[in-house]
Formats: sequence, structure tokens, C-alpha cells
Amino acid sequence: MKSASHVQPPAWPYLAWLSAALAGIAGPVLAMLLIADAPARLALVCGPILALGLMGAGMIGAAAAGRLWAGILLAVLTGAALIACARALGLPPLSLQSSTGLAVVIASISFAARGALFARSATNKGWLIALFVVTGEAAILVTASALPGALPVWLLVLLPAQWASVAIQTSLAGSGTYAAGSELLALAGTAAATLLVAGLWPRRWPYLVMFSAWLGLSALVWHWPAPIAPAAAVSALDQRAG
Repeated sequence: MKSASHVQPPAWPYLAWLSAALAGIAGPVLAMLLIADAPARLALVCGPILALGLMGAGMIGAAAAGRLWAGILLAVLTGAALIACARALGLPPLSLQSSTGLAVVIASISFAARGALFARSATNKGWLIALFVVTGEAAILVTASALPGALPVWLLVLLPAQWASVAIQTSLAGSGTYAAGSELLALAGTAAATLLVAGLWPRRWPYLVMFSAWLGLSALVWHWPAPIAPAAAVSALDQRAG
């Protein structure tokens, strides 16, 4: 997002990259290991775990590096590594690799775009804002996964992390790209709006465009959610495993 002359090293760089590693890789891998003895449970929460990993690596990485492409690359590599880890722990083979890959790439771009904006708006401390955002969305997503129905649906449809979770989970169940079309469109739309704000910084009026797009795309997800239910996703994955 920035030219080389405008990129500032992150404040406390070791802590910044440690945060990206913990949120992107260590945390999701630990979560998988904790439920590795329950393949059905792993199948049920693999989407949320992958989404959290992509968000941690992509958003914090882009904010720490001050570059969009760095966040995208880190997120995509993280997604590939986490899928390989899940497969090693018993996740069935992916029936629609292209759908899963598309969901991972779109989510990676969306998360990295937000990190790049934080790097623009908060300069070398942008990664701290990214860390706070990742922590907040992760807490909500973990709660929603551990306690289904505990959180209102209107709250979940506002979260890009939830969009990514649903899109990835749907693709893992073999439902194809169009099943989670609203969530993928929401991720892509927010990425475009966020990059508009970052590109026109320090002008503030594009924030109105970004927040309007976010609310409009959240409404899209509310009215046309992915049709597959978590139980159906687990059933489909179990059938492929068998």
C-alpha cells in the first residue's frame, strides 16, 4: 500500500511479529490439537479456526509490514499450513479445492486490507490496532463456536471474521462457491472499500463509503446467508472421511 520511502518499521517489531505468529499459527494449531481426538468436532470448527488464523496473520502482518502484499502472502501461506495441519489431524480430503482456495484468498485480501489501512492511519503502531481488532473478533467467534446460539445473529453478521468462517466452512463441506456467495461478496466488497480509504488517506470522507459498504454488505449476509448448517457440514465431512 505504501511506497518504500513511506514505510516505517513497526514499533516494538519483535512483539509485532510475535503477535502475528501467535494469532496466525500458534493459536489455531493449538486449538486443533486440543480437539484432535474428536474428528467431528474438528470438522465443525475448522472454518472458524482457519478464519482466525487468516485474520491474525493477514491483518497483523500487513499492519506490521506496512504493505498489503505482505499481509496477503502471510495469510495465504498460513491458510495452506493450517489446512495441511488439519488434514494431518484427520480432516477429510477437500472435495472442492478451488472453492476452499478462493475463500482463503478473498478472506486473506480482506483482512490484509484492514491491516494496511491501520498501517496508514496509525503509522508504526498500526499493528497494535490490528491486534486489538483480531482479539475482539476472535473472542466473539470463539464464543459463537463454543456456545452456538449464545450470541445474537445480528452481531455475527456484522463480523468479517464470521463471513470468512462461514465461507471456509461451507467450502470444506463441499457445497461450492455459490453457497456462500453473500459472505464472499461481503469480504471482497469490504476489501475494496477499505483499500479506497487507505489509498485516499488522509482524506476522511472515504470512511463514510467504507462504513456504508460494511453495513450494506452485512445486510446482504443477513438476508442471504449461506444455506448450509453446521450439522450438515459435519455430516458431509464425515461421509467423505468414511
